[in-house]
Amino acid sequence: MTYLVIIAFIAILASLGFALYYMLRGGQEGDAKSKRMAKALAVRVGISITLFACVLLAWQLGLIHPTGIQAGQ
Repeated sequence: MTYLVIIAFIAILASLGFALYYMLRGGQEGDAKSKRMAKALAVRVGISITLFACVLLAWQLGLIHPTGIQAGQ
């Protein structure tokens, strides 16, 4: 599970990097670059939602356990 989270964070950062690259790289193909930037940001949102769903599923299945302050203490 740890490796999945690390890979997902790297993919999120890469997607943000691609979006930044397409945003900064203007030029004559402004519309095509804008679509690429929007697609990169959509991929980032999709990866983030998938990661969140995987963490919730792992918690529900008992694969991971929350740590910290116990309730009622």
